Amino acid sequence: MNTKANPKPKILYSCYYARSREGEHFIPEHVFSYQISGEMIASDSKNTYHTKAGDFRFSKRNHLAKFTKIPPEEGEFKTISLFLDQEILREVSKEYDFKATKKADTKAMITLAPNPLYKSFMESLISYLEIEQENNEALFNLKIKEAIHLLLKVNPELKDILFDFNEPGKIDIEAFMNKNFHFNVHLHRFAYLTGRSLATFKRDFQKTFQQTPGKWLLNKRLQEAYYLISQGNPPSEVYIGVGFEDLSHFSFSFKKKFGIVPSSLKEK
Repeated sequence: MNTKANPKPKILYSCYYARSREGEHFIPEHVFSYQISGEMIASDSKNTYHTKAGDFRFSKRNHLAKFTKIPPEEGEFKTISLFLDQEILREVSKEYDFKATKKADTKAMITLAPNPLYKSFMESLISYLEIEQENNEALFNLKIKEAIHLLLKVNPELKDILFDFNEPGKIDIEAFMNKNFHFNVHLHRFAYLTGRSLATFKRDFQKTFQQTPGKWLLNKRLQEAYYLISQGNPPSEVYIGVGFEDLSHFSFSFKKKFGIVPSSLKEK
């Protein structure tokens, strides 16, 4: 992978030469993206989203989603993404008195209809991305604000998403975890999304499942993997899908629990 950006970028230009399913599955900030080439398939606990070359998408903060990045044949997967952080959005909200007036759609992603204003804006960013972002924070903040105003002009319905500054409220931990156990995120992400501190999350989790989160997640992911492999799915595809990062760790854990390696189960 070649990424021209800071470790914590505001604007990111990404190139992938091979199919990729890496990375944490939590979206911490709203993201406005342009798919230059290749395809991306994303999924949350309910929906699957398919983005092709030339498409624009809006990813909403505080969602869990998995991403598969697919470069074109003999080409590169390329995207430009702008991270619309809460600090800048609050500045815009205060300056222009923009406020959310109703609860927005709960989908993790929105495909935006093609628009020449979006395309010209994204194409104009490429030259900016050659600049070191750490020395040009003011410049990039201006481009983020420009993107926010552009989104409001072309898709005014996004106002209720962009300027909703509420944090996740306390929800049923059992239902949430059974839907989202396969997302590979740290426990503090699960805690935050269920409206709890990490300490409260661990305490409530123990009361609900009579197990620690780490032990429950491992067992749940392995049980799901066992089922999927027994249905003919290859272990090399299953392990990421159920929330493991590393194939060797998955194989070791699988054998420890079930007494056989994953490939043996598929051969049965």
